[in-house]
Amino acid sequence: MDLTEEIMYRASFNKDVSFEGVFWMGVKTTGIFCRPTCTARKPKFENVEFFSNTKDAILKGYRPCKICKPLENPNETPKLIQMLLQELSDYPALKLKDYDLIKRGLEPVTVRRWFLKHHGMTFHAFQRMFKINTAFKKLQQGEPVINAAFDSGYESLSGFTESFKSIFGTSPKKTVMEKLIDLKRIETPLGTMIACADEKGICLLEFSDRKALPKELEQISKHFKANIIQGENEHFTVLEKELNEYFKGERKIFTVPLSLVGSEFQKNVWNILQEIPYGTTRSYQQQAEILGNPKSIRAVANANGLNKISIIIPCHRVIGSDGNLTGYGGGIWRKQKLLELEKAILF
Repeated sequence: MDLTEEIMYRASFNKDVSFEGVFWMGVKTTGIFCRPTCTARKPKFENVEFFSNTKDAILKGYRPCKICKPLENPNETPKLIQMLLQELSDYPALKLKDYDLIKRGLEPVTVRRWFLKHHGMTFHAFQRMFKINTAFKKLQQGEPVINAAFDSGYESLSGFTESFKSIFGTSPKKTVMEKLIDLKRIETPLGTMIACADEKGICLLEFSDRKALPKELEQISKHFKANIIQGENEHFTVLEKELNEYFKGERKIFTVPLSLVGSEFQKNVWNILQEIPYGTTRSYQQQAEILGNPKSIRAVANANGLNKISIIIPCHRVIGSDGNLTGYGGGIWRKQKLLELEKAILF
């Protein structure tokens, strides 16, 4: 689809979120520029111009809108909270109170709201979950309950046992029979991503604003019969390193292990996806032919849409037979940016 000024103006008028990151609109009469979903009153068509990036808008003399804040990523983890999360990762036994947050330049109420919005719990509840995650892994490695409790920052064995039971529904002594999935927020140039991993590898990597994310987390939890809790995982270290290299244009192939959740047919489709070379694209028809069933286009497209591991399993490299960018769970604009990053030649 050719992105004409008429299409962009209509998208802005309708506050179409699928165009987020695709263009920015400068308003000649006010000298400001906005994102497509800005809620400010829309100017007339003859009073606007469009930009493919914020840098060009600023060089043209436009100022960022104070309403939609086009220079900010609304889902990005603030730097101070990123530092806070890293501190917890490095020292899981830390017990930070409001006073400690203030000393770190953070307003406790703001921190509380951010964690409620992005993790569904307060910061202090998040800390407790992080400690439980750490203790769980110590128990799985054979450490005595009392050691796992105190090494993870708990001040009493009874408090630890009560917290453990409230999450896992069983006592710490029976934890060998339980399974845990780790979850972490990862920042990328295209927005915040949510990663999940078990002992085998990455089982989820999705952009945090994907609507299907809650359902996917539920499916993973049900599939593994496991609790999903914020925590570190050895596979996250490899994942973050390789994602960073990918976005710098320094990596074309990922080596981080995967732990796929899906049917055999879906896994076959995802395996074929991983065979699409960096910088190239395929159609759903071509995928179906490789599978040996040219008529299975709809089933292949559906399997692509159910892929829970973005970028690494590159469903962004599949486009329509006519060359158009078709649906992408992370947003068409992200699909376009990923293909531009890979310098893919669209047929």
